Amino acid sequence: MQFNTSTIMMIFFILLLIVSIWKIYAFLPNKPLADDDTTQESQDELMNLMLKVIKENHGAVDVNELLVKMETDEDFNSERFWRFNLNKLNQLLNSYYIKNPNAKSISDIYQDLK
Repeated sequence: MQFNTSTIMMIFFILLLIVSIWKIYAFLPNKPLADDDTTQESQDELMNLMLKVIKENHGAVDVNELLVKMETDEDFNSERFWRFNLNKLNQLLNSYYIKNPNAKSISDIYQDLK
């Protein structure tokens, strides 16, 4: 049985194509990471924690104090939210302000929670 050059090249091409597709699939993330804080559930958890801390402090905190109090709260998962910083807190506050246009500050958020 004798193959011509184009048949051998086509067989190698198909085999290498299958191997390369498998390699790409093997490195794509198949499941969510344990410390993924970008999911909607994580954002909701952080939002609830932020509202809890604001309510506990009666709205008398500024952004930096809120950050420290959230990070030291017992419900804060430091392994999961290891990227949480002032910028993420500001994004949380802005998303709350967008959803609730009557709130313009942390004290307004506290007034909404009462």
